[in-house]
Amino acid sequence: MNGNVKSYTGKNCIPGAGNIVGKNYSVQANLMLNDKVPGAMSKAFEESKGPLAERLMTALFAAQEAGGDIRGKQSAAILIVSGKSTGKVWEDRLIDLRVEDNPEPLKELNRLLKVHRAYGYMNAGDLAVEHGDMELAMKEYAMAEAMFPENEEMIYWHAVTLATNGDVDSSLPLFKEVFQKNENWKTLTPRLVPIGLLNVSEADLQKILSINE
Repeated sequence: MNGNVKSYTGKNCIPGAGNIVGKNYSVQANLMLNDKVPGAMSKAFEESKGPLAERLMTALFAAQEAGGDIRGKQSAAILIVSGKSTGKVWEDRLIDLRVEDNPEPLKELNRLLKVHRAYGYMNAGDLAVEHGDMELAMKEYAMAEAMFPENEEMIYWHAVTLATNGDVDSSLPLFKEVFQKNENWKTLTPRLVPIGLLNVSEADLQKILSINE
């Protein structure tokens, strides 16, 4: 948290094993195919830009490209916590993703990170709606869908938000897309009206439900 870094590799670690201490970071490796992995990780991290999680992914991919674990590929994880504890673990763990057993764990971890980011944009969009900022909400939803285009739920709630805020015509192509992929979204839609999650007239509701007919 304060930038202090220490790292140690014991003499009985199985080669290739090693560590590098840099400014505000360290890299460690054990049971690697060769001794190039720590250096590859360090170089990749230092040359990377952007959020910490994405920089960590860059370092992990570099480690694999340099040779990786001599035993092969199996698991990967990213854990990022807040620099200041609130005492609430569920809030302080900003990112906690892991792949336990997978032939391509880094690719899967990277996919999960994108999903995590996409839902972050979705949540920001929902918050913007609550504050009445529809322009910002649409931008956040668009970012979410760009990161996770195959996700039906993100498209669906984008459509619901448009319809609720009076832009039913713009919502129809989105409703049509998700209804074609999964008819359960169509079944769900009228259930949102009585509880206020979809605020449309009966005529507009029928327009939405008949979009594929």
